[in-house]
Amino acid sequence: MAVQIIAVDLGGTQLRAARYDNDLNLLQRENTLTRADLGPQYAIDRMKSYIEKVMPARRSDVLGIGISSPGPLNPVTGVIIAPPNLPGWHNVPLADLISAEFGLPVYIGNDANVAALAEASKGAAQGCRHVVYITVSTGIGSGIISDGKLVTGRAGLAAELGHIPIIIDDEKVSSVELEAAGPAIARRAKAALEAGVSSLIYDVVQGDLSKIDARAVGAAAAGGDKLALQCLAHAGRMIGMGIVTALLLFNPEVIVIGGGVAKTGDLLFAPMRQAVHDHILDSAFTAGLRIERAELGDDVALVGAAALVATAGGSVDISELDRRF
Repeated sequence: MAVQIIAVDLGGTQLRAARYDNDLNLLQRENTLTRADLGPQYAIDRMKSYIEKVMPARRSDVLGIGISSPGPLNPVTGVIIAPPNLPGWHNVPLADLISAEFGLPVYIGNDANVAALAEASKGAAQGCRHVVYITVSTGIGSGIISDGKLVTGRAGLAAELGHIPIIIDDEKVSSVELEAAGPAIARRAKAALEAGVSSLIYDVVQGDLSKIDARAVGAAAAGGDKLALQCLAHAGRMIGMGIVTALLLFNPEVIVIGGGVAKTGDLLFAPMRQAVHDHILDSAFTAGLRIERAELGDDVALVGAAALVATAGGSVDISELDRRF
């Protein structure tokens, strides 16, 4: 019997559904707008419709449905708790609702957690059993695989490296996300420009400081702009400090960095690597360590949702993927 998997990427803007084969190869993909502004029921009905679009003729061929969703959520109960970019989604029992509709097992995972599974299954961390995935975008999320299994914790709230507290100037308590995510990079640049610092960033946004974002800072940095380079270097150092914490706690083989901000490449990665070198307890923690850019791009959530099904919610050792079917 052919085994297939249905994967869903529930985002604040885009809703995507796809069908994969037992080797996590894409067979079909459909996408639409989530229209989160219209509330949970509208989005759930839309999700059901798009799952139906990718469902094979024989439903008995389907191993299960995997859903990548913004957190916080509980992967054990399948309840979406209160994602900031999904207004009105408070304690929504999504797994039960989808399972009741299709009569199939449903697995739900935090989008950063399933991205870790995706990169370990088909991407930059393929073949590794100890993986830390970090996405640097509007926020900073993470997913961790330890000894072949996804780390979720008691209620699915584990692996939030972006919210690790750090102390910066004058004993101010901040976090990796508050210092290094896209909005933090933009905020630092805007404050400097408002204070009178000259920068190419001003030209990139054509004098409209409200348009400053991490992409604009990255464009100016690529042109050698001093302020932009400083903003990215600060973010890189802060992410590096988060990586040091991950190395001390989990001793991974590979750190995979994804998200839009990672597209700035070495402008972010060089100070990040330097911070790891400067602050790690001992070189034993970095011996053989790889720090890589994510490979799967926009497909990471769908591949991860499919891998979530293939590993029974991350509970099955990832090394079993190739022998599972």
